[in-house]
Amino acid sequence: MQLLWPTTPADPVSDADLERLYGYPEDLSRPWVQVNFVSSADGAVAVDQLSEGLSHPADKRIFLTGRLLSDVILVGAGTARAEGYRGARINPERAARRVSLGLSEVPPIAVVTRSGDLDPAGPLFTDTKVPPIVITTEKAPRAALERAGAEVLVAGTDDVDLHRALALLAERGLRRVDCEGGPALFADLIAADLVDQLCLTVAPLLAGAGERRIADGRPSPRPRRMDLASVLFEDGFTMLRYRRREGG
Repeated sequence: MQLLWPTTPADPVSDADLERLYGYPEDLSRPWVQVNFVSSADGAVAVDQLSEGLSHPADKRIFLTGRLLSDVILVGAGTARAEGYRGARINPERAARRVSLGLSEVPPIAVVTRSGDLDPAGPLFTDTKVPPIVITTEKAPRAALERAGAEVLVAGTDDVDLHRALALLAERGLRRVDCEGGPALFADLIAADLVDQLCLTVAPLLAGAGERRIADGRPSPRPRRMDLASVLFEDGFTMLRYRRREGG
């Protein structure tokens, strides 16, 4: 992997370089949301309904760095179901690195679901080192999820209020938010003007029509200007990082 911009070093990009590039701002006083996506060159978010068909080892390094540096991993219920989400896997070296950064050994998975439609017997609840967090609504059934060990946070009556959801996470010290999709949750975050950074890997592949795009759902009231912060490249895959332009 090489850094193409803002500088081009002679040596490959190290894990320390990735931590520097993708690290969260220090001393956060509010939730800070990074969104992680991979797409085809023509904008598709998946191949055969799964993101794995677009991925690459370089992209996975970015993905794991996002998890390494975060307080919490945020994901929409549709993506959690489609991708078979389970608890985060952190090896001993990464767990130690997280502790050295002042983080917990393993970040929790927080799932956003309007309906509460999650399987309490699924791997999200049964194959995890830390209990998941379920962010849902007053009208959603919650008892079975709580019995399965989830911490259930109510952030709205009929729909999930993402401002409230992030505030509830921040109250628990979870301000470094690494969102892993999916497209509907990303669209909602954009509409609520809550995206601070987008980490987008572009795969050298044309997926064609039929697949969803990375933001798909609620329209945004206005565009949000982002600044290009870094560009990485490996084996035809381009890893772009866009950071929020304050006041833009």
